[in-house]
Amino acid sequence: MSNFFREVLWQRLRRNRMAMTGAAIVLAMFILAILAPAIGRDPGAIDIAHRLQPPGLAYPLGTDDLGRDVLVRILYGARISLLVGFVAVGIATFIGVLLGAMAGYYGRWIDALIMRFVDIMLCFPTFFLILAVIAFLKPSIWNIMIIIGLTSWMGVARLVRAEFLSLRERDFVLAARAIGAKDARIIFRHILPNAISPVLVSATLGVAGAILTESALSFLGIGVQPPTPSWGNMLISGKQTLGTAWWLSVFPGMAILITVLGYNLLGEGLRDAMDPRIKD
Repeated sequence: MSNFFREVLWQRLRRNRMAMTGAAIVLAMFILAILAPAIGRDPGAIDIAHRLQPPGLAYPLGTDDLGRDVLVRILYGARISLLVGFVAVGIATFIGVLLGAMAGYYGRWIDALIMRFVDIMLCFPTFFLILAVIAFLKPSIWNIMIIIGLTSWMGVARLVRAEFLSLRERDFVLAARAIGAKDARIIFRHILPNAISPVLVSATLGVAGAILTESALSFLGIGVQPPTPSWGNMLISGKQTLGTAWWLSVFPGMAILITVLGYNLLGEGLRDAMDPRIKD
């Protein structure tokens, strides 16, 4: 992106209150996740004498059935959720950009082959496909990240292909071909930087989707396994005491809601800021 485009994008994004609210939520959650170890409390420390304590001064968000601090576990769970979101989206974006660029740039049988593969992948419900794959693997955070990434690249591929189809016949691409530039240089140095806008929006929204998917898998008991704190497994552990210890389910659920809302608001703001059809 040129400096001028970045300045215009920032100016339009800054005027979008919803986008700035989302950015503030994302930044706050990121800072809290990074600073979680600075609290000095072990998220797995068991203290039976203080089990099921309601929110108060000593424990702002209460304790669970083993006396573990809910606030500390939510902050460490944020590290897990953000790690899963960024790594899974990174894998999906890499695969989607690579295949979409090849399909859009070369066209013909390469385009047909890649897009038929995309269509086949889209025929399977993503969540049930993830469940089927996990059934054959040991549940772990790394398996979750890889599986989510390998099953969520199709939208990125279609976006990148569409952008390449509209850009590959532009004058700057024809000029690059005329001076003998190789295909790889044209794809990654000339076309891709001009096609990156929808990818950024898709990646931002994809982080929210990956966090939701990880939370759902952990809630079902096939995601991140205890005692590692995850918002999803915190929700399932609080289900048994929902009537007497509401804070065990409410606060992890709110963390998921606020974080996903923040990424969605930021993604929608980026989409509006990058859309030239929307006037200032």
